[in-house]
Amino acid sequence: MPNFEPTQPPPLTPLAQTPAALAVLFADVVDSTRLYGNVGDTLAKMMIDECLDVIRAVVAQYGGRIIKTIGDEAMCTLATADAACLAAIDIQQNITALPAISDIKREIRVGFHFGWVIEENNDVFGDTVNLAARLSGVAKGMQIITTTSTVASLMPLMRASTRRISAVSVKGKGEEVDICEVIWQDTAELTIMTPAHTVINRRARLLLKHADQEWIFERNSPILTLGRDSNCQMVVRDPMASRLHANIEVRQGKFFLIDKSTNGTFVWFDDQSKVVLHREELMLRGKGRLTFGHNLDETTEDFACFEVRDSEADQPSVTPPSQSRQPSYVEK
Repeated sequence: MPNFEPTQPPPLTPLAQTPAALAVLFADVVDSTRLYGNVGDTLAKMMIDECLDVIRAVVAQYGGRIIKTIGDEAMCTLATADAACLAAIDIQQNITALPAISDIKREIRVGFHFGWVIEENNDVFGDTVNLAARLSGVAKGMQIITTTSTVASLMPLMRASTRRISAVSVKGKGEEVDICEVIWQDTAELTIMTPAHTVINRRARLLLKHADQEWIFERNSPILTLGRDSNCQMVVRDPMASRLHANIEVRQGKFFLIDKSTNGTFVWFDDQSKVVLHREELMLRGKGRLTFGHNLDETTEDFACFEVRDSEADQPSVTPPSQSRQPSYVEK
């Protein structure tokens, strides 16, 4: 994998407006013109609106905002490169999960870049915006494209799920910009690298701790149930939790939290971002905490800690819980 060095956006020349470092993300529906021709105006608009609704919901979950929508495209801002990357992956997963209509599956392409912008009248301007728009134009259906400088700002585990693919010319820039693809699917097609690069081993483990119990999830681990019911593998005592509150399951080496509760599951990432799930699911990444039915504060006693690590990294020794009802989550 390329050795990316963490970077900060370059300093700006002072301007009258206040600059801010933000991730700008563009997402648009692929072949929308052909969609209108194939299924008609009314159905095509409904299909595109559903995609835009998915984008709005996901961006809001990661604390971002929609700046504008133009036809089949949405322009968004998020506070960090990590939040933009997580949102981009969840957008792709949610769009892929939409049902086919008239045998047509919808596809989205996403481009994002982290850097300085000028905020004015609920809009954003600057080189970062132009570059993010260019990346969206470069991306193909079901692709996420970003820059090497943005990848350098990602947490290490997320950085490991990217690959440098090429360089592109951008209007107004004298030199080409190196770009990367964010790998969000486990398919043979996506693991093929050019001879100049190394194939990335992205196998990972999920470490989960609650009270005095610990679990390690790997690729073949069974589903873990969480809730107040005594038959759950992880019994939650918080009265705000549901009897069957959530599941954690492994799909193609990734770890998904699926909320089934009345009051929701709150996911607190170590980068201070928060996602609230209510009858939804989220791929767990990095490190953080889970609370059940309410926010995390100094009075919260019943919470779980999680950490996703590369399987090649050194793993801490984990003492299996003593309860006989607890299945083993470590691949033997």
